[in-house]
Amino acid sequence: MTEEIKPDLEIDLKGLLCPLPMVRVSQNISKIPVGGVLKAVATDPGSLADIPSWARTTGNEVLRVDKGDKLYTFYVKRVK
Repeated sequence: MTEEIKPDLEIDLKGLLCPLPMVRVSQNISKIPVGGVLKAVATDPGSLADIPSWARTTGNEVLRVDKGDKLYTFYVKRVK
């Protein structure tokens, strides 16, 4: 069983195309406290590369990515 992650903020990125999902994650991460988790739900397959790459370059952490039927859910921990 996968451990449940309780997000501090959830954003809906469905229908947005690259690079907007990554840009919206970047804009919203500062709205949560350090150590908090942002949940982002996207439909753009490009977000599977963009959001983890953004997290690595900004020092944040992708805790988990759930891939459903054309739906991608990211749990991003604000590290700094």
